[in-house]
Amino acid sequence: MDRFIDDLPPMDLMRSEKMMFVQLIIPVESAQRAVSYLGELGLLQFRDLNSDKSPFQRTFVNQVKRCGEMSRKLRFFKEQINKAGLQSSVHPVSGPDLDLEELEIQLAEHEHELIETNSNSEKLRQTYNELLEFKMVLQKAGGFLVSSNGHAVAEETELSENVYSMNDYADTASLLEQDIRAGPSNQSGLRFISGIICKSKVLRFERMLFRATRGNMLFNQAPADEEIMDPVTAEMVEKTIFVVFFSGEQARTKILKICEAFGANCYPVSEDLTKQRQIIREVLSRLSELEATLDAGIRHRNKALTSIGFHLTKWMNMVRREKAVYDTLNMLNFDVTKKCLVGEGWCPIFAKAQIQEVLQRATFDSNSQVGTIFHVMDSMESPPTYFRTNRFTNAFQEIVDAYGVARYQEANPAVYAVITFPFLFAVMFGDWGHGICLLLGALVLIAQERKLSNQKLGSFMEMLFGGRYVLLLMSLFSIYCGLIYNEFFSVPFHIFGGSAYRCRDTTCSDAYTAGLVKYREPYPFGVDPSWRGSRSELPFLNSLKMKMSILLGVTQMNLGIILSYFDARFFGSSLDIRYQFVPQLIFLNSLFGYLSLLIIIKWCTGSQADLYHVMIYMFLSPTDDLGENELFWGQRPLQILLLLLATVAVPWMLFPKPFILRKLHTERFQGRTYGILGTSEMDLEVEPDSARQHHEDFNFSEIFVHQMIHSIEFVLGAVSNTASYLRLWALSLAHSELSTVFYEKVLLLAWGYDNLVIRLVGLAVFAFATAFILLMMETLSAFLHALRLHWVEFQNKFYHGDGYKFRPFSFALINDEED
Repeated sequence: MDRFIDDLPPMDLMRSEKMMFVQLIIPVESAQRAVSYLGELGLLQFRDLNSDKSPFQRTFVNQVKRCGEMSRKLRFFKEQINKAGLQSSVHPVSGPDLDLEELEIQLAEHEHELIETNSNSEKLRQTYNELLEFKMVLQKAGGFLVSSNGHAVAEETELSENVYSMNDYADTASLLEQDIRAGPSNQSGLRFISGIICKSKVLRFERMLFRATRGNMLFNQAPADEEIMDPVTAEMVEKTIFVVFFSGEQARTKILKICEAFGANCYPVSEDLTKQRQIIREVLSRLSELEATLDAGIRHRNKALTSIGFHLTKWMNMVRREKAVYDTLNMLNFDVTKKCLVGEGWCPIFAKAQIQEVLQRATFDSNSQVGTIFHVMDSMESPPTYFRTNRFTNAFQEIVDAYGVARYQEANPAVYAVITFPFLFAVMFGDWGHGICLLLGALVLIAQERKLSNQKLGSFMEMLFGGRYVLLLMSLFSIYCGLIYNEFFSVPFHIFGGSAYRCRDTTCSDAYTAGLVKYREPYPFGVDPSWRGSRSELPFLNSLKMKMSILLGVTQMNLGIILSYFDARFFGSSLDIRYQFVPQLIFLNSLFGYLSLLIIIKWCTGSQADLYHVMIYMFLSPTDDLGENELFWGQRPLQILLLLLATVAVPWMLFPKPFILRKLHTERFQGRTYGILGTSEMDLEVEPDSARQHHEDFNFSEIFVHQMIHSIEFVLGAVSNTASYLRLWALSLAHSELSTVFYEKVLLLAWGYDNLVIRLVGLAVFAFATAFILLMMETLSAFLHALRLHWVEFQNKFYHGDGYKFRPFSFALINDEED
């Protein structure tokens, strides 16, 4: 048997890749290029030799800072491109290769140019907005001032007393200053202040003015004809033009302070219509000049951003890679001569030749006189776990890794989860109509695989796309189980021939309730459609699915125990085989393996024996006669034997192993046995972790308590885990009954009315319930229960899951994380 197992070819994914611990001694002149080439290969995980140092104490901290500064500039460019509504090139364009210094100079120039352009544009936009507001105030406020022409108010005084806030465009005030010097001012009479304010502040502004002047003012307002862009937020804002009439110097001071507090811009307006028209013409001409200047500035800025956008992706990838290279170099140490960098790390054994070739190429390309030394070492640490997966197996491996990463070289549950996970899901979800719907969704995701893999998806869609092949297998198994259950949206069909049952006589009007007799061979595949609607439908299906759940559960738990044998054999632990695998297998099958045997015999013989009674009295009264519950000859002595075996298996699991471990430990330190240390490279390949086991001080009480907990957990878990598999029956029944309710109480009920509207409403409700409740919520529920059965009931029989994942230095992984 052992020779047969040894001759079997190794199975992909069954064991993680064999790893080796290596040391690299790289000359300084080729270090950057060597690490860059290793990043492109992506098969070496560096170990941080400077973990005791802060990031600012490391060798290449200045280069990392430079890369960080360049990353900030590139993010600034990307924000500016998005803000301008332009598209950056997704695929990097080909062009002359730049080194880091040239790129740094280019980025600094582009940033300086953009900042200066943005600053000028903001100033021009502010001036433009002020002139636009001034134009609106001149147009609207003139109507308010017509009625005040009879008052003796000197317009020169008004112009001098009102606030003028266009300091950035000083030439506009030339005509107004001439008007101010035209004649003497009159301090008595009615005065006014005109300006513009945000529409949302008008009510509060008017109320504040009324209170400050004690009602001694007249407030006129009119909405602006167009919205004005806020230069800070770049949003269009609605504004309102106002004119406040008042009297007295104190009132003027208060009103100006209130205007300043509310952010209102005040502008001077002449009462002379001729001067108003002249000022409006002057403002309009300057507005047209500013529009042309702004358009030219925007075109220049967009042109600069477009040219940056063509190279942005390439530059970002380059800077990201350079930063990753220097971060990795910071994990290396200088040797005593300060001329070489020393690095350590893990790599798969199959990658040894590739890594050596890459290091030789780096030495040649950097014109180094000294090559890189690649040295295989021994390590006391446990190696990382690395599985080579593809698009199909990756999702199943992720499901297992979510529970815990496999210990180095232990059996991988993902190999079996590829089939068992979708199958257990389908047992709970079995309906070939719903399975076809899931299959269509999975096929759409697979057909759009190339397109969707290059897009940035939402969290839910990304999860769905990542599990597209899991969804494919779940849908195929759902169709298979649905054909066994004979359910298509809960409706049975005579797919594989006619029913095995027919009506007893002509008086049997309803062939689905009573009077059915079997008249030919059983239905060839799956459940006979005549069970649907019969009185015994629910008891029959409950019995079938409950027993089937127990059979599936016992089979999968036995598979887990058998895998623990292969693990123990692989690691050379004969103790685990004799004192863990054997008693566990005996205990589980003495009780629940025997129950599975009784179920199969009862199905084959058609016996009416009560299996509940058999199992209960196997413990309470093992020597009593079974009577009508006897399924085969010799059942009672077999039950007594199995009960004795189960009783013996518990101390067999508990006591021998701790005492034997203590004996071995004592003999080892008395010098009776010696371990062989493998130091050569060949030894590492044959037995990768031969010299890596770190023996701590032996603590017998701790070992005994751990074994006792493990034994009690298995004994109790054998019962609870078997019962846990009954969720297969419960969820399958719930899915079937929900489908039946929606079909009979929604679709058929609506179809009973001779009204098109009611039928359409019923069809819409049925479609909604099927899509959102049965296809989404039930799918998620069955998925989570299948996940629990694998994580807890199956994997706890053999899977430790206390390893750590192999994370090589790879540019591809860095780009994926950034995306």
